[in-house]
Amino acid sequence: MREINVSEIENAVAELFLDANLYLPSSLADKISQSQKEETNPIAKSIFCDMCKNLDASKDLNIPICQDTGMAILFCELGQDVHITGGDFTEAVNNGVKKAYLDGKLRCSIVKDPIRRGNTNDNTPALIHLNLVPGDKIKLTAAPKGFGSENMSRIKMFTPSATVDDIIDFVTETVKVADSNPCPPVILGVGIGSDFEGVALLSKKALCRDISIRNDDEFYRDLEERMLNKINQLNIGCQGFGGDITALAVNIETAPTHIAGLPVAVNVGCHVTRHKEITL
Repeated sequence: MREINVSEIENAVAELFLDANLYLPSSLADKISQSQKEETNPIAKSIFCDMCKNLDASKDLNIPICQDTGMAILFCELGQDVHITGGDFTEAVNNGVKKAYLDGKLRCSIVKDPIRRGNTNDNTPALIHLNLVPGDKIKLTAAPKGFGSENMSRIKMFTPSATVDDIIDFVTETVKVADSNPCPPVILGVGIGSDFEGVALLSKKALCRDISIRNDDEFYRDLEERMLNKINQLNIGCQGFGGDITALAVNIETAPTHIAGLPVAVNVGCHVTRHKEITL
């Protein structure tokens, strides 16, 4: 049994959310730079150039990549041989989020009640997804999620009679309906399988996968590519001004489902889809 004090978790969470808001994953930054070279639409090409300048300015000035520093979403893979000591895990996570957002002067965007509103003023509570796994380590993945893109996400409960083309059309339609609202070019996390709430979680996990990593299954790897190609024929383009590149990547995650169902969820991410992880 390995002991990990909550103070270590709190400090790690604070560092993760601060860094995630300041620094884009290198593969995504590289993809944006590459897209600037490949784009043929002059306006879109110019905007890609501005995006690259924005990423550089964020590093130079030590300020967030985007003004919407997001809802604090944390994935935790907790080793079953870990004993957390010194306090409460959830409290430690929320203390870490508070530290990141208040000390880092990040925008606090969480309201106490969905209808009556009222800002919590520290960006808590975090949304925590906890999974028990073998081992004596804790893996933490921070994913601050802005809601310009989150609001464009969709779920559909297909029946098993749905074809692969039906699923591709639904994912493509989601991007078409979103248009310029999620600050394209977008990243798409697509969940297929599980049930109503499970498929939404799959799509969020997919969105947190590095875009340089393709699906392990050749069938779904090919499906990711087919979806990406069809989406990029929409001509929505960078920030909605038209162009060759509407999406930078499509990531698919799957799970077993019921014989009577075929759930599909699309979690839309903007061009600064942020995530960062650490293993304690």
